[in-house]
Amino acid sequence: MWLNIEANLGITGTDCLVAVTDISERKKIEHEQKLANEEKEKLVDELALAAKVFTHAREGILITDTKGIIIEVNDAFTEITGYSREDSLGQNPSLLQSGRQSAEFYIAMWKTIFTTGEWYGEIWNKRKNGEVYPEIMTICAVHNDAGELQNYLAMFGDISVMKSKIKKLEHITHYDLLTNLPNRVLLADRLTQAMLQCKRRQQSLAVVFLDLDGFKQINDSYGHDLGDELLIALSIRMKGALREGDTLARFGGDEFVAVLTDLSKVEDCKATLERLLRAVSEPVALGDVVLNVSASIGATLYPQDNAEADLLMRHADQAMHVAKESGKNCYHLFDTAENVAIKLQLDNLKTIRSALDNEQFVLHYQPKVNMRTGLVTGVEALIRWQHPERGLLNPFEFLPLIENHPMSIEMGEWVIDTALRQISQWQTIGLILPTGISVNIAAMQLQQPDFTNKLTRLLAAHADVEARHLELEVLETSALDDVIRVSTTMNDCMALGVNFSLDDFGTGYSSLTYLRRLPANLIKIDQSFVRDMLVNVDDLAIVEGVIALAKSFKREVIAEGVETIEHGTALLQLGCELAQGYGIARPMPASDIPAWISCWKPDISWQS
Repeated sequence: MWLNIEANLGITGTDCLVAVTDISERKKIEHEQKLANEEKEKLVDELALAAKVFTHAREGILITDTKGIIIEVNDAFTEITGYSREDSLGQNPSLLQSGRQSAEFYIAMWKTIFTTGEWYGEIWNKRKNGEVYPEIMTICAVHNDAGELQNYLAMFGDISVMKSKIKKLEHITHYDLLTNLPNRVLLADRLTQAMLQCKRRQQSLAVVFLDLDGFKQINDSYGHDLGDELLIALSIRMKGALREGDTLARFGGDEFVAVLTDLSKVEDCKATLERLLRAVSEPVALGDVVLNVSASIGATLYPQDNAEADLLMRHADQAMHVAKESGKNCYHLFDTAENVAIKLQLDNLKTIRSALDNEQFVLHYQPKVNMRTGLVTGVEALIRWQHPERGLLNPFEFLPLIENHPMSIEMGEWVIDTALRQISQWQTIGLILPTGISVNIAAMQLQQPDFTNKLTRLLAAHADVEARHLELEVLETSALDDVIRVSTTMNDCMALGVNFSLDDFGTGYSSLTYLRRLPANLIKIDQSFVRDMLVNVDDLAIVEGVIALAKSFKREVIAEGVETIEHGTALLQLGCELAQGYGIARPMPASDIPAWISCWKPDISWQS
């Protein structure tokens, strides 16, 4: 209760007159008026903020009434569509339709809006000048406090530039940048399709491996620019020597692979091989210089050589080396009956099995750092073979021998177990890296039905190690057969706390195709692009594109192959702060990591 008290002295000065008035109602009214004014001011501020956002938003915004008639648009709407505010008000948003979407598309869209109150997706619309372009659009139904529909609001952004960049990057990852021939990933896909077609048509195909003789000497004598011109000229010739339906791909350097389809007899293959030899051996005039090279060619026929695609290419490669050893400028057909490589493979598997049983394998660790802050974020585990006779062997000397063999899965599990044990040991001395240890996971291992269960058991065996300190680097994404199943496996593993990254990003079409589908936290730019980015504009463009793509998909990105200060500087300028490579640290034994971390400091130029 509120009271107003007034007191007055009487005339005599000894008496007092007191008046007491109840002012509670007046105070209540004043308080309510104050609250109303504050609410009004808050509403005005909110409306002012909303108006500012509406006006200055980079996304186009349009508002319609309940009948779908446009009642307001913002400046970005005009910039994107070309329609002014005057053009748009009173119109139906259908004036933007491009005709690319069917009536069923719009029926489904509005059904979603009516059901959920919101729709989000990609749509193709048309500008005022007739240009068709892609948008990412959100449409919301707006209701008042009583739940009554008041308006529809649409927000959209023009993704033409992003689409163009993705298309360009898709092309780069499918095709050789110099010759514009298919690269090894696209060839692998075409070979797989051709093998299936062979079975249906009951015909043969040939896998042809071609290596130029004398190309290195030309590069050394005349320089890489002239060498590149020679490769382009020979690519055109060799492609002309093939039949329609055949594929010629460049594998890098002076190596090419062809797939010859629809062969009825061996003679068909031999005739094409002869044409290839002639196409390469004819002199090539480049300006004032006339160059002469030849080719060594190896080939294998399928299904006579009834092997998988990867093994077919290996057999063709083996046959090519036989041709080179036979005097060059000739071809050799792989003979399965004389394949001594099979016995050699069995011997190699036996030796590696013995090494695994006798604990001859060790892990070395390569630090991963933030070049800007100097923080060592984690390490990558890299397997080595402590061979009793040959010393410490790098993985390329033995891992290819067990590729696609069950033993590779067993070795992969050993790597994970050893890495977890190492994390535990480092924890005991107070060394805890933010991202812990990353290990490489081959496609074959990741696609095993019991992969998640085995990983769960390994984590349980090292209960003191938090799963978030283990990162799995997915290798050979192009070899993943069932993306949906792999994505499910990855999600199951991430539910355990494990992180994922996509390794060697940019080397295959799968890098882009699977980026949206595979829930990886991090993508790693392949060292082949980083190493030459300072001298090769195409590699620089790929690195820049991958960084931009990672940001678009809100993924972290790390570059491998940082060998110099200049590499790090260039990457930082492009927006990539995480890196690893010989310019930072070579792989080292686990015992050397603590001392290295205590001494590591980034180059001062990286911090500016």
